[in-house]
Amino acid sequence: MTPVAVTGMGIAAPNGLGTADYWAATLGAKSGIGRITRFDPSGYPAQLAGEIPGFEAAEHLPGRLLPQTDRVTRLSLAAADWALADAGVDPQTFDPLDMGVVTASHAGGFEFGQDELQKLWSKGSQFVSAYQSFAWFYAVNSGQISIRHGMKGPSGVVVSDQAGGLDALAQARRLVRKGTPLIVGGAVDASVCPWGWVAQLAGGRMSDSDEPTRAYLPFDRDARGYVPGEGGAIFIMESAAAARARGATVYGELAGYGATFDPPPGSGRASTLRTAIRIALDDAGAAPGDIDVVFADGAGVPELDRAEAEAISTVFGSGRVPVTVPKTMTGRLHSGAAPLDVACALLAMRAGVIPPTVHIDPCPEYDLDLVLYQVRPATLRTALVLARGHGGFNSALVVRAGQ
Repeated sequence: MTPVAVTGMGIAAPNGLGTADYWAATLGAKSGIGRITRFDPSGYPAQLAGEIPGFEAAEHLPGRLLPQTDRVTRLSLAAADWALADAGVDPQTFDPLDMGVVTASHAGGFEFGQDELQKLWSKGSQFVSAYQSFAWFYAVNSGQISIRHGMKGPSGVVVSDQAGGLDALAQARRLVRKGTPLIVGGAVDASVCPWGWVAQLAGGRMSDSDEPTRAYLPFDRDARGYVPGEGGAIFIMESAAAARARGATVYGELAGYGATFDPPPGSGRASTLRTAIRIALDDAGAAPGDIDVVFADGAGVPELDRAEAEAISTVFGSGRVPVTVPKTMTGRLHSGAAPLDVACALLAMRAGVIPPTVHIDPCPEYDLDLVLYQVRPATLRTALVLARGHGGFNSALVVRAGQ
């Protein structure tokens, strides 16, 4: 099958805006989790989030786009611009039909929708923006990126919560393998607004701790839920042959993918995450011993952490592979979380270090080789990224280092 290369990335994260800032913060174990500033959270049981600081959309996008876009779309457009620049790609040199866009979304433009609904209730329908017809929609990021850059090839959006980011990258890989020369893919999510906050609280898995260093604790004996965040990563993907032909720098290859769906709660049947891992390994032509590091999903919910730890130990052996959860520095970014982990894995393989998991006191019964508190030097050629979405979605992606 055609090897699919990642040749550019754009990152927006709570602990760093742009790839350089994010990577420096990750190496320094800098957390972006804190008390919400985008609205007054005092009336809510959960008050911490991973917010992206310092992003002023007017500094990155033309003014005509601002009235018609939600924060999530503005971040996605900026990240796509950065990814294209990083890859050395000028879309105007491509046939429009040779470029496509595949993103994932968890909530769409929630903040835009909230603002327009408030206008509807308080002022009347004539005050609702015409852009509400699409600015809230799950597919809006794919649409706006494709319009901005004249990309008219195969495109789409995937909606499977936290797993969606990997699912979108897998769909992008399929399209490149089918002959589309270039795909922009990945995910950015942002729903830190009252409406989005209430929707997340309804899931019953958010941490109510007010201590930023003890709120989101995957694989910890005191795990009590997750802290949401905003951000993610957008990538440029093309065939490895095309990348070589134009002299592009290759971060790595999307080598293998697997996805499963868990049985319903109360069925007595185990999670199928381990099956997703094995499918991804088989797809990559890799054995468990080939994996140098696992970027875990890290739900921060005891029963989900236990299921993930059991899946990792079953496939790789107890404590046999290093495991890390860099999202302890950002919070769970929904569909943006796994693409950010993929970016982190690619940067880690280039730097020869495993980024750390911060703040946790690991529960010994999980028997994982967690990389804690600071980076661990390592020779990394192949990484596994895991993601699990609310409702039973499981996805696994094998990433290989670039040459």
